[in-house]
Amino acid sequence: VIVERHRPIVLRHLFAAHRREDDETLLVPLLANGKAGGEGQRIDQAVRRASQGRPAGWQPRGRGPRLPYRSPLRTELIAALDDEDLLPAIVFIFSRAACDDAVHQVVRDGVRLTDRDERATIRQIAEARVESLSDEDLGVLGYDDWLEGLSAGVAAHHAGLVPVFRETVEECFAAGLLRVVFATETLSLGINMPARTVVIERFTKYGGAGLASLTSGEYLQLTGRAGRRGLDEEGHAVVVWSHETTFSEAARVAMAPPPDLRSSFRPTYNLAVNLVSRFDQDTANEVLHRSFAQWQAQRADLLSLQLSHRVAVLEELHYVEDWSLTASGHRLARIYHESDLLMAEALANELLDGTEPAILAGVVSSVVFEPRRARRLAGHRGGRPPVRRDRRRGAVADRLGEKRLADLRWRCDALALVAEHIRAAEEAHLVPRTRQPSSGLATAVVSWARGASFETALGVAARDVGDVAPGDFVRTMKSVADLVQQVAHVATIPATQRGAREAVGLLLRGVVSAGLPVPER
Repeated sequence: VIVERHRPIVLRHLFAAHRREDDETLLVPLLANGKAGGEGQRIDQAVRRASQGRPAGWQPRGRGPRLPYRSPLRTELIAALDDEDLLPAIVFIFSRAACDDAVHQVVRDGVRLTDRDERATIRQIAEARVESLSDEDLGVLGYDDWLEGLSAGVAAHHAGLVPVFRETVEECFAAGLLRVVFATETLSLGINMPARTVVIERFTKYGGAGLASLTSGEYLQLTGRAGRRGLDEEGHAVVVWSHETTFSEAARVAMAPPPDLRSSFRPTYNLAVNLVSRFDQDTANEVLHRSFAQWQAQRADLLSLQLSHRVAVLEELHYVEDWSLTASGHRLARIYHESDLLMAEALANELLDGTEPAILAGVVSSVVFEPRRARRLAGHRGGRPPVRRDRRRGAVADRLGEKRLADLRWRCDALALVAEHIRAAEEAHLVPRTRQPSSGLATAVVSWARGASFETALGVAARDVGDVAPGDFVRTMKSVADLVQQVAHVATIPATQRGAREAVGLLLRGVVSAGLPVPER
């Protein structure tokens, strides 16, 4: 394991607060010589003095004496950063809806950070990116509002946006055309969008244990975007004051060492059958012992024990016999997905055979779809997209028909029973249980594969599971297409192979295929 603690660009840590006395937004050092900065500590002291004698849990709003400091408005913070030549900036907000709202807010308040030539270039890039999309799809996506913010030099970036919108934001930001991007923490992972400044708008976020301050590892991850090689001598990280985050708390986290790296590697069923097919049992265990997870565990039997439990499940379900693969085991070795065994069992139980391509895709979506991505709440800004409804019955017009719906329902129910059979074997052999399939999006997937508009598909999804963000729908369709493509490769019945290949083409169209490379013919 190689640990590199040297940062190629120096990082300056700042703290932002708005002083009521003179209506000024301050950017004070969070750290000075490796310690909490003195000016920031004086902010803490002033707030503590003003809070004395107030009941526990008091919030600084409503009537009564006000605190001497408050959180700067987004427009105030952007102006302060611009005055100090600290743009472009990425402002991290831990909510997709809040990112969208932030863009609308600053544009509504008159923020304009681009000149005429830059606006023209931005529009040219955007138009080229969305050229393949219909006017109807652009309307559903709120293209005009999105382009207005983009032209002003501000944008949102999160997984709820369709890929073509995210890619446009990334291109414009890399070209220096955008000055402020409001983003969720996913931007800190795997996307090359460095900025001069990173702003953390709230130093607390909700996790498994409720509301908590960022950890030193999370702070390090977020601020890793600050500073552009070849452009900036320094990067800047700005923490914004709020009543639940003291200056001292932010400084403590910024000074804390990063946490130890923890491996999340665990043997999967696919890995197990590939080890069985390539090595004898002793060699397979030796391969696992060389992994980082095994080194970290400091116990020679950890991963070997996990592998043996997986193999026991595979033996019970007839994928492995005497450390050799059966025909089903060889098929499993070619399926790459977190629910690999469930997909193999779906094929073995003929749940993907003898049906039309759209139904096949709908059944596969049960393995891919994550219900937590849907919301039973009112939609984000702009509300739920308008939905085409059957005038006679007032229902969302999925137009699948009773026979087709019955076939889909039967296959999805059968897949759920197969999953329960797998989970029973997993419980018996102390293996973490395979995620239960969820058919909530299946009807919308079938509708989309049968040629429904993007608007209608989102409407069917909203009817069945709640609002699904356009970006989540597109990502799910791509994941379904990827898994269906694997079905085309591993299915043993030619008609199923052909149906799967056809389903891929039905899924990858319109908004879903926008931005994808054109396949070679």
